[in-house]
This record gives sequence, structure tokens and C-alpha cells, in this order.
Amino acid sequence: MQFEQQVEIATPAETVFSLYADVGTWAAWDPEVKESSIEGRFASGVTGALRPLKGPKTQIFFTEVTENRSFTVESRLPLCVMRFDHELSESPGRAVTRVTHRVSFIGLLSPFFGRLIGGQIRRGLPGTMLGLKRAAEERYP
Repeated sequence: MQFEQQVEIATPAETVFSLYADVGTWAAWDPEVKESSIEGRFASGVTGALRPLKGPKTQIFFTEVTENRSFTVESRLPLCVMRFDHELSESPGRAVTRVTHRVSFIGLLSPFFGRLIGGQIRRGLPGTMLGLKRAAEERYP
């Protein structure tokens, strides 16, 4: 199961990426996050924790971080991996960034977990994207 949401933000990609990199403040712009943390700097191979608004605290793994372009974080469930891809694509000659958030459930029990928690995540994505847009545009002069 996979789904995604996109939004255009009137800021350069660096501004959006700076919000991503400040993992401890994700709850300030993402209404679906109660708290989040990272063990080290924002980089590939680092671990952290996330407590969603509805659900238990879980360990997260930053599997890929490419400065000002993208990052991927994964959470392991029984016989399933929940992957969150975040991609930034800047419009040439304009300070506008297209942001894509993609959520995938991968593994033997992906249909089960996709039905169990996928709908809730899908319903929350528009609010997450709006919160990110507002925070980035407020930060950009």
C-alpha cells in the first residue's frame, strides 16, 4: 500500500529542509506528531523516536538524508516496514518548492497494517502538509 500528498511552498528548498532537520520541533508544524527526537545529527543511519498524536512511541530510522533534496524515515512493525519518503523539488528561477510526502507499507503484513493505520495516516497528511507550508512560509522573509 502506498499513498502520497503534494504541496507547493513559496520558499526555497533550504527553508523546508531546515524544518525537517530540526526533528525535535516537528510537533510545532505537524499536527499528527505529539513528540519527536533524534539521536545525533540529521543524517543517514541515525535513529530517533516519534510519538504520533494517536498511537504509541516508536523508534524511527533515518535511512536516507540528502541535504535540501530528500529524506526517508522508516519504522518497523511485525513483518512490515512503514516508510515515509519526503522529497523537495525546487522550481528553476523561483523560490517555490514542490514538497511530496509518500507513505509506503512494505512486507508480508503490509495489507494488514495498511488497513489498520494507513487510513489514519492518509487523513492526516493534508494537515501535515498545510502545517509545513505555513511554518516554512513564515520562516522565509
